[in-house]
Amino acid sequence: MSKDAEVDMKDVELDVIDPEKQPMNTALDNTEKNGCVKVKVPDDQEIKFTGLSKEELLKVANTPCWVRTRWALLILFWLGWIGMLAGAIVIIVQAPRCKPLPSLKWWQKGAIYQIGAVESFDNTKGDGTGDIAGIKARIDYLSSLKVKGIVIGPIHQNSADLVNDTNLEVIDKKFGNEEDFLNLLDAAKKKGIHVVLDLTPNYNGQNNSLFDADIAKKGMEYWLNKGVSGIRFGNVDTILQNPDVVEEWKNITNNYSSEGKERVLILHVKNMVTNNTALLMDDVLSTLGKEPAAAEVITMLSRHIEIAGDQWLGWMVGGRELGHMASMVKNRLYRLYQIMLFTLPGTPFTNYGDEIGLEDTQEKDSKAKFPVMPWKYQQSMEAGPRFTNKTVEDQEKDTDSLLNLYKALSDLKVKERSLQHGDFHIINSNSNIFAYLRDWDQNERFLAVLNFADTKTTADLDRGRLPLKAKVVLSSDPKRPKGEIVLQNIELDPSEGLLLSFPYVS
Repeated sequence: MSKDAEVDMKDVELDVIDPEKQPMNTALDNTEKNGCVKVKVPDDQEIKFTGLSKEELLKVANTPCWVRTRWALLILFWLGWIGMLAGAIVIIVQAPRCKPLPSLKWWQKGAIYQIGAVESFDNTKGDGTGDIAGIKARIDYLSSLKVKGIVIGPIHQNSADLVNDTNLEVIDKKFGNEEDFLNLLDAAKKKGIHVVLDLTPNYNGQNNSLFDADIAKKGMEYWLNKGVSGIRFGNVDTILQNPDVVEEWKNITNNYSSEGKERVLILHVKNMVTNNTALLMDDVLSTLGKEPAAAEVITMLSRHIEIAGDQWLGWMVGGRELGHMASMVKNRLYRLYQIMLFTLPGTPFTNYGDEIGLEDTQEKDSKAKFPVMPWKYQQSMEAGPRFTNKTVEDQEKDTDSLLNLYKALSDLKVKERSLQHGDFHIINSNSNIFAYLRDWDQNERFLAVLNFADTKTTADLDRGRLPLKAKVVLSSDPKRPKGEIVLQNIELDPSEGLLLSFPYVS
C-alpha cells in the first residue's frame, strides 16, 4: 500500500472513532449522522417548548405514581393546617385573660378644676373683678392642664343670709349674664371639658341652715336643662342626714343623664359618710396638719377608702371653703402632695391656682381665701411680692416648675389605666414612707414612694408584688436622674415624692 493510501485510511478511522470532529451540517434538517443529531440554532430564532397536551396530562394523572403523590401532598396540607389551628388554640387558651374594662364616667377619667372664686380668676372688663367671660378666655389654658371638668361658682344671685334675695336661676350681674355662661359652655364643650355649676345657696353668708332643698331642686333642673354636666353643693353635712333629699338630687341628675352625656352630683363634705352619692369631695387630707407623718396619712386614707367601698371618691386639699393647698401644707411637702393626689384611687380636685402653688392672702376678711390668679408678672406684683416667682407665664417656660409637674401628672392620670381605675395596694415600709402600688390587669404598674420626713430616708419596700427594678417616671425633685433603679433600699431625699413604673409580667 502506498504512503498516501495509509494516510487516507487513518483519516477514515479517525472519522469513525471521533464523530464529534466531523463538520456540522449548517442546515436545520434534524438529520442523524453517525448516531448524533446536529442542531444549530440561529441567534435570532426563538425556540418554543410545548408542554403536554390535556389528553397527555390526563393519561399521566391517573398513573399509580401520581395518584399516591397527590394523596400524600393533600394529607400533608391538612395535617399542617390542623396543626397550626391547634397551636393557635393552645396559645389563646394559655394566654392571660384580659379583665373587662370598667365603664367609666367622664369625671372618673381625669382631674376636675374648681374655680370657686370667679371674681379672682380672670376678667375681660378691666375692672379687676373676674367674670365668666374671663374663664372662657382661659379655656385653652384649662385644656392644657388635661382636666376633664371645671366646677364654676357659685355665681347665682345671693345676699348674705337673706333667703328672699337668693335666686339659683339668676346669675349675679358682676359675673356676667346667662348668655356669657352659655358661651362658656359651648367653648368648653369644643375642648372636651365638662362644666359643673356650684349651686350652694347661701354662699355669701354663714348660715347653712338656710339650705332649702326644694329651691335647690328647681335650680338643678333649670341649669341641667341649659346643658351643664353636673351640680355641686358645698357645706351639705347637715343635709346628708336626710337620705331622702340626697336620693332625690341623685334622681334629678340621673334623669338628665344619657350614654355619653352623664351628669354628676358632687357633694362637698367635711366628714366621710356612706350615702352612695355619685361623687364625694373629701377634705380628709386637709385635717392632717401641715406636716403629717406618713403613718397618719396611711391610717386616715385606709379608713376612708375602706368606708367608701365601691363608691367613687374625690380627693383635694383645701378648696373654696378651706383655702389653697399652699397655705395648708408645708412648702417642702407641696410637690409630694400633688403626686399623691394624682395617684390615689379616685378623682383629684384642684383649687384654681394650686397648679402653680398659689397661696391665700394674709388679710383676715372672708375673701382671704380668694387670691388673684397671677397670670403675668404685673398681676403678681399687684397681688404681692410673694407671687412674683409663681406666675403662670413664668412657670410655663420653666421645665422644672410646679406647673409642668402638674401637667405631667394630669397627663398620666388621663392615659394610664392603672392610675385611672386600677387596684390600690399599700406597700408598707417605715413610719416616714408611704408607698403604694396601682395596677390594672396587664397594663403598666405604677409605684408611688413618698417620703414625709424632712431628712433623707431609705425605703425598704415589701417586695412581694414588686420586681427587682423599676423605671423613674417623675420625682418631686427635678434633679432626680431618669432611668432604672433597684427597688431594694431606695434612698429618697427629704420630702421627695417618687413615681416609678414597671411592666406587667405573666
